[in-house]
Amino acid sequence: MKRGLASLAALLAGLAGLAAAQPLPSPLNNDDLPRILAHGPWPPPPVRDPSNRISAQTAAIAWGAALFNDARLSRNGALSCASCHQAARGFSDGLPLGQGLQSGTRNTSALMNVGQQRWFGWDGANDNLWAQSLRPLLDAREMGGSLSGVAQAVRGHVDLREGYRRVFGTPPVDDDEHIAVDVAKALAAYQETLVTPRTPFDDFRDALQRGDREAAARYPLAAQRGLALFLGKGRCYVCHSGPSFSNGEFHDIGVSFFVAPGQVDPGRHGGIKALMASRYNLLGPFNDDAVRASAIGTRHVVQEHRHFGEFKVPGLRGLGVSAPYMHNGSQRTLREVLRHYSELDPNRLHADGESILVPLRLTSAETEDLLAFLDSLNPTR
Repeated sequence: MKRGLASLAALLAGLAGLAAAQPLPSPLNNDDLPRILAHGPWPPPPVRDPSNRISAQTAAIAWGAALFNDARLSRNGALSCASCHQAARGFSDGLPLGQGLQSGTRNTSALMNVGQQRWFGWDGANDNLWAQSLRPLLDAREMGGSLSGVAQAVRGHVDLREGYRRVFGTPPVDDDEHIAVDVAKALAAYQETLVTPRTPFDDFRDALQRGDREAAARYPLAAQRGLALFLGKGRCYVCHSGPSFSNGEFHDIGVSFFVAPGQVDPGRHGGIKALMASRYNLLGPFNDDAVRASAIGTRHVVQEHRHFGEFKVPGLRGLGVSAPYMHNGSQRTLREVLRHYSELDPNRLHADGESILVPLRLTSAETEDLLAFLDSLNPTR
């Protein structure tokens, strides 16, 4: 612990020294440097999930990619994971609300960088990616399958049987649930590889880190002004933090949680309830992490009233292709998202909501600058 604190102190001292030695150009200032550097480096190191014994294995990734595009896992044989998670849209679908066998009540989350998350779904109802991957296979509104149906598909098709054998070293077992979870783990192994490319922001951030002011100056001035707003007046970095631009947690941001007259989406409040009731959480029998070190967060999560109407903070990388936005797809464009925060009604936040949120009252010029910064989080086109 002392060694870790000493290393952290040395890092902070080094950043402070860098800022003092090489002042940032206006509109940014030296105080912004640590916050800018904290949003990288990118890409992150490869992920291996200890709860998934086939995570990061080449054969599992390849089979998972094939399964992701295989409609035979759905009840009607017409829907695959890729039907809703389309690569050209950041593995989302471009619709306000997801559309499987039935209409959903939430926006389809983009899957890029999903391997960096610790809670999954808008409400965090799953604590691991393979459980999250199993959910749409079984959900009557989405692919409408069943444990037995998924297992029968694997046993009943030669290519799926062979794929299972290549990954797990044995033919499909007789236990339907076991096979279905294994399918989900292969899907998760593939999704862990979905990482957004580097962006103009990353080039700017890395140039600042190495003290290359000439390279940093190539970052558009409008994007720099937008970044200054992101770190300053907007305080966006409080929630959109870290290399993926998300703290991975849940917040009430004043977006309606009414689904229909008399029907509400409880958000994180309901997600925690579902998580703790799930047989597939990290405390359950399918976690391949024998010592359950991966289950610490699940073991200590507590459902509180404040969680009602809270939804997960999405990452901002590659957000240009994943419209519409918010948990209910209510904001069609990033301009509308900024208008929401600019004109935020604090009365829409529940009593124990986010005290950090205030109406930003953005000028037209500030809106354009923020849009320029957000655009710099997209890969270079």
